[in-house]
Amino acid sequence: MNFHVMTLFPEMIEQGMATSILGRAMEKGLISLNAVNIRDYTLDKHRRVDDYPYGGGAGMVMSADPVVRCYRALQEKMQGAKHRVIYLTPQGATFTQTMAEELAREEELVFLCGHYEGIDERALEMIVTDQVSIGDYVLTGGELPVMVMMDAISRLVPGVLNNQESSEFETFHDHLLEYPQYTRPEVYEGRRVPEVLLSGHHARIEEWRRQQSILRTKRVRPELLEKAIEEKLLSKKEMKFYRELLEENEKE
Repeated sequence: MNFHVMTLFPEMIEQGMATSILGRAMEKGLISLNAVNIRDYTLDKHRRVDDYPYGGGAGMVMSADPVVRCYRALQEKMQGAKHRVIYLTPQGATFTQTMAEELAREEELVFLCGHYEGIDERALEMIVTDQVSIGDYVLTGGELPVMVMMDAISRLVPGVLNNQESSEFETFHDHLLEYPQYTRPEVYEGRRVPEVLLSGHHARIEEWRRQQSILRTKRVRPELLEKAIEEKLLSKKEMKFYRELLEENEKE
């Protein structure tokens, strides 16, 4: 997986990606990062990349030309091939695990980080294929959202995680939240690890974990559980457990 990021702050992206699991993945050549400074493509002698908005209004808008020139230079280095260009904006489609899985199948991904009051719409029309948001709030720039996306996508690239099960059986698997996790000691300030996890009975442990995932999802994100039921992702035994939960709630 090769990431290309068009940004005003390449060092922010590079430093954020150089540590922990992602840093090791880059050292192994499993993922790569090419952070490109949009300022390098402005023709303004003061390296300005923004200007006042037509029609008035607060703030500044990033000019179309340096953004488009930056992308064209990047495209030329990629031998003219067209790839998905993702612009991070609160107006975009919400980033989800399903979207991460889809994007992880790409070989090259290009990200565009905005700043100020946004980017001249003409640049977006010319080069952007996807507009994506990581949530309904506004940040000072696109760098943090890009790093969130690259982290979520990278961990789905084969070999990035030591244990492949870590990316397959966790939060959002089958639309369910992850079950509770425990480690030593067995007792901490009077709180014990559930006995089933100490039993060594793998089938019982797996059943308990699935039930806990259903229970947690029902309590915290009921809309996800409804989706899992609609898509028939729960077994008959799990559906029986779910109906029993509903009956208990009605009694209460």
